[in-house]
Amino acid sequence: MSQMVEKEGTRRDFLYYATAGTGAVAAGGAIWTPDPYEADYHAMVLGLRDYCAKSGFKKVLLGLSGGIDSAIVAVIAADALGAENVRAVMLPSEYTSDGSLSDAEDLARNLGCKYEYVPIAEGREAITNTLDPLFVGLKADLTEENVQSRLRGLLLMAISNKFGEMLLTTGNKSEVAVGYATIYGDMAGGFNPIKDLYKTRVFDICRWRNSHYFEWMKGPDSAVIPETIIKKPPSAELRPDQKDSDSLPDYPILDGILQILVDQDGSLDDCEAAGYEKSDAEQVERLLYLSEHKRFQSAPGTRLSPRAFWLDRRYPIINNWREGNHRKSYKRT
Repeated sequence: MSQMVEKEGTRRDFLYYATAGTGAVAAGGAIWTPDPYEADYHAMVLGLRDYCAKSGFKKVLLGLSGGIDSAIVAVIAADALGAENVRAVMLPSEYTSDGSLSDAEDLARNLGCKYEYVPIAEGREAITNTLDPLFVGLKADLTEENVQSRLRGLLLMAISNKFGEMLLTTGNKSEVAVGYATIYGDMAGGFNPIKDLYKTRVFDICRWRNSHYFEWMKGPDSAVIPETIIKKPPSAELRPDQKDSDSLPDYPILDGILQILVDQDGSLDDCEAAGYEKSDAEQVERLLYLSEHKRFQSAPGTRLSPRAFWLDRRYPIINNWREGNHRKSYKRT
């Protein structure tokens, strides 16, 4: 893309982002530092490239759902290792929309990476039949949704083992924070490039990558992420007409609350003072604490903030303390 921006940033008299190495030295010893999007994206690319080099993996794979998270992970992988070293696997069920199928295929074509199509219907039917004598008479619930995710994890790990490619996970910081992921399912894998990237930031980074290209990127010099992926409502597609907003506050609200509770070590009172609904803040805080055991078992990822999970924010895996309960019992006077 000939019109893509090659360099943006702010003039500083000190090295702001030494590891990225993108600052251009100017007259008088000052340098141009990368803008925040470039800094984060370059860190994720370098983090994955370095992790693969040190762990002996030359190729990676990931489940490509047609959603925005797996899309940006696929692009990061292509920029880190080259598209020829990336395998994208679509594992559709009856809940996978036609739009997701076409979006995933379009993205893989734009990247020039390997694209595999592995339906899960037969495997899911076998698991259902195996469990049917035990589950007879019980209504379908979250169990059946998680079976789909865990079956996908099993198949992706089998491909990883067979071809010697490291499996990448694709959960963003918002999902990791509140446990909106299936342990031993879509959390399976060796590295997560976007683990410290909030969902709203994922959208911004996708738009940024579509209009920027630098010499350290090994992927295509073009807008590779289809606009339809960026614009459609996020969904896990594990049941009919499912949307992330069915289970969670809208992402701008969720991320705003998480930034207070996680990044600022704030309280529920701080969330209310910032204008968020009390019920939303209490729901997010509850999920944050309940999900600690999942994060403890999750794949490592690139650190982008001072409060990255596992590295900077460490809590007991399980505890019975909740700020909301404490506040109800001991009201301020």
